[in-house]
Amino acid sequence: QVQLVESGGGLVQAGGSLRLSCAASGRTFSSYAMGWFRQAPGKEREFVAAISWTGGGTHYSDSVKGRFTISRDNAKNTLYLQMNSLKPEDTAVYYCAAATLPSKVVAGNCDYWGQGTQVTVSS
Repeated sequence: QVQLVESGGGLVQAGGSLRLSCAASGRTFSSYAMGWFRQAPGKEREFVAAISWTGGGTHYSDSVKGRFTISRDNAKNTLYLQMNSLKPEDTAVYYCAAATLPSKVVAGNCDYWGQGTQVTVSS
């Protein structure tokens, strides 16, 4: 089992920045590829970013590429999402997730999910 707990969400003005964190406990964090997803009201959950086991490989959705950066610190069992140049359309609940393969993360086929943290971007 892997337990995931997100933090760092909040209210920010358009153009601002936030950094989300996802603390992992349980099985070896470095054994899992990790990702961030988001779900806005009335919309389906969508993929945001993924990172490989060591952090050497990353992948982003087109909607966040160039603005968001995913990273991880395996020594601290923590995943991050640095979000810059935020837009009102980035408003959503953000979830971190873990899977054994990066391809599974990108596909949304993850084994473990956090409870989510709300990000609200005002215009």
